[in-house]
Amino acid sequence: MVAPMSLANPGGGSRSVNPRTGYCATTKSFHSLRPPVPLPPPDVPLSFPEFAFTLLQSSSRLLDAHPALLDAATGEAVSFPAFLSRVRAVAGALRSRVGLRPGDVALVLAPTRIDVPVLYFGLLSIGAVVSPANPTLTRAEVSRLVSLSGASVAFAISSTASKLPAGLPAVLLDSPHFRSLCMDEQGDGLALETAVVVRQSDTAAIQFSSGTTGQVKAAALPHRSFIAMVAGFHALHAKPQSPRKNHERALLCAPMFHSMGFFFVLKDIALGVTTVVVTDTAARAGIRGLVETAEHWEVTEMTAAPPVVMGMTKERCRLTALDRIICGGAPLSMAAIERFRRRFPHVDLCMLTA
Repeated sequence: MVAPMSLANPGGGSRSVNPRTGYCATTKSFHSLRPPVPLPPPDVPLSFPEFAFTLLQSSSRLLDAHPALLDAATGEAVSFPAFLSRVRAVAGALRSRVGLRPGDVALVLAPTRIDVPVLYFGLLSIGAVVSPANPTLTRAEVSRLVSLSGASVAFAISSTASKLPAGLPAVLLDSPHFRSLCMDEQGDGLALETAVVVRQSDTAAIQFSSGTTGQVKAAALPHRSFIAMVAGFHALHAKPQSPRKNHERALLCAPMFHSMGFFFVLKDIALGVTTVVVTDTAARAGIRGLVETAEHWEVTEMTAAPPVVMGMTKERCRLTALDRIICGGAPLSMAAIERFRRRFPHVDLCMLTA
């Protein structure tokens, strides 16, 4: 019989947790059996981008050697120094030219693009709230999300702008205006000189459910949630891993408006991992195209939905560089898991649950 271990309770006393399963009968929930992850004190003002860029400083020797973002279809790359420069420029320009203030909600109605992460980090840096939405929604559905989130501005592209409610200010990512924001030297200076104070408890993102269980619902997530999640991954990366650790590339198959895609692009940039971005052009090639993309760019990690994981077992690519797949969005049957493990015994198949 396994003796329960005691887990400290911040509210006083302790909880008995099974050391084999992590289950606590008192709270009727499971707890991680890993050592606690060090986190910044909750009362210290800190935005997620500040935290992420602090982590990046520990990998500074890698920043010039590997790109932060890589377009899977075109090969266009954004270096880490260029990414940081664009984020600072956008952050300042969003305040000085767009007029955004801390707490303002920005709806992002755009497909996966290489410039979307720059926008995400820029908005989060100034305390604005990022609210990503599925660009395939109808105009009525988008209008409801604007009302639900309280968005005061939108970022879209030419093909999705017509879905926005009349009167909602919008910036088009595929316009010269947005490109100028990314290169705004005046905005860069403003971002450096007058930093915005962002608390960890401030809302960072408003994300939406898919609507499979009724009307779409919204969930507000604070900066500290993303800080804690990335800190957990950072603790894992700090341990000795494969010789490819310093050259990790992650294929982001999940859309950036999806909670999985949103988090993983934030996480990978914070950890100095090259994010290989699957744009609509690359996604149209289907599962075979994704597998060939993973092989071509020698990715070490990829996100995938269950249909992609199941479809990969039918493809011929060996994916020798691939270390792990993060599968989420729906359950994966044991039969599918076993087929995948037989086909790719060298790959860790990790299930992501909400």
